[in-house]
Amino acid sequence: MIASIASKDLPAHGEYFAAAGTLGNNVGNANPSEVRRLQLWTEFGLIYVGLPLLMRIAVFDYRVPLFYALPPVLLGFIAFLYFDRSFSLRKELERWPSAATLVSILATFAIGSVAVGLAVSVVMPDRLFALAAERPGLWLKIMVLYPFTSVLAQEFAYRVFFFHRYGVLFGSRASLIVANALAFGFGHILFRNWIAVGGTFVVGLLLAWRYERTRSFWAVYTEHTLWGWLVFTIGLGVYFFTGVKNPAW
Repeated sequence: MIASIASKDLPAHGEYFAAAGTLGNNVGNANPSEVRRLQLWTEFGLIYVGLPLLMRIAVFDYRVPLFYALPPVLLGFIAFLYFDRSFSLRKELERWPSAATLVSILATFAIGSVAVGLAVSVVMPDRLFALAAERPGLWLKIMVLYPFTSVLAQEFAYRVFFFHRYGVLFGSRASLIVANALAFGFGHILFRNWIAVGGTFVVGLLLAWRYERTRSFWAVYTEHTLWGWLVFTIGLGVYFFTGVKNPAW
């Protein structure tokens, strides 16, 4: 398992997949009982299936702007981690990406952005750079606020919390990464289109793989921000709007 992929750059978490901030006193949870596993799977379903469905209701039935809904979610996950004695938020945030990781992130993004740009120019040329050209003020607000109002919440929920709390449920890198990406994609059902769900599943595979390899929150935060900026710049942002207007904008 993790022993086969560990390196000197990764902290020791015992024989299971966990977040960088998971402390040694949590290693005993590496082999949970059947009752404990059932409890964790129930939590998993409530958080990664139930919560997206509730947010969908809040956004479309009660017209709550998405950027208003996400910060409380972020605070909830951080509060849980802060009071969890088997987790160190400080330790999690101290793990900066290495130079090699940053080069990998930028190289992957450069190749991917060209591919996405070419696809948009061929399939939907009228959308290419549409938001930036037609509504530059809104585009700039999104570029500035997106990393703080959206990426922070998503990375704490889908990478840090997911790995810390539920990494123990998975026996292989592949199953962990795919499950994380599926949960990440499902979390975007509130946009009510297959491009948002399918696209985030693909990016979710990359982010889950990156976090599993590096255990660096800042690595996936940076990578997620870059791909989000691309989406709203290249012309795909329309698939990531709920239609519920933010009064502040």
